Amino acid sequence: MFTGIIEGLGTITGISSASQGVRFKIRPDFHMDDPETGESIAVNGACLTATDFTADSFMVDVSPETLSRTTLGTFKAGTRVNLERALKLSDRLGGHIVSGHVDCVATIAERAPQGEFTIFSFRIEPRFDRYLIEKGSVAIDGISLTVNTCGKGSFSVAIIPHTAKLTTLSFKKAGDKVNIELDIIGKYIEKLLLTTDEKEPSDKTSKAKVDKDLLARHGFL
Repeated sequence: MFTGIIEGLGTITGISSASQGVRFKIRPDFHMDDPETGESIAVNGACLTATDFTADSFMVDVSPETLSRTTLGTFKAGTRVNLERALKLSDRLGGHIVSGHVDCVATIAERAPQGEFTIFSFRIEPRFDRYLIEKGSVAIDGISLTVNTCGKGSFSVAIIPHTAKLTTLSFKKAGDKVNIELDIIGKYIEKLLLTTDEKEPSDKTSKAKVDKDLLARHGFL
């Protein structure tokens, strides 16, 4: 589990084949205290398992499934990436709940300066619109951000100078692809509301059906 608060950047320094996937060697720009083989590290928002730590680098294996759903298949030697180690229970939850499981890839439609801030507009498959709400949360290449506006197949975010300085967004441009993880809470709520093919339990008092009528009766709609 992650928060979307990027710890620092890293560089892809090596790429090799691993069965049907790939293996990356990554050199972080920052010191990693007490690295553990098998720990989870989010690389541009994709949760990967880190192995083979050395003084200045570590390795990660990327499965065919991850390659098919993210931008990681476009990485080459020298690619700069956002890095975040897994959340500790004692840490502040400074961003939002991020699983590191990328939902889709979006395209940067426009990058526009607004004083010291930068407004990024994105194109996304319309079927993902329902998970985006104004002032809701979204993870872009692993960065926890607030949705400014959202429309049919599009949304925008405002980037503060601190975020631009510490993440790969500082050198992203129109046409670039980014990994998107949508709000996990919204996805769970949708499944609870829309799943109608489950068998009713024999004891009907043991399981309450969550639907729009139930939510309306209790004042949520």
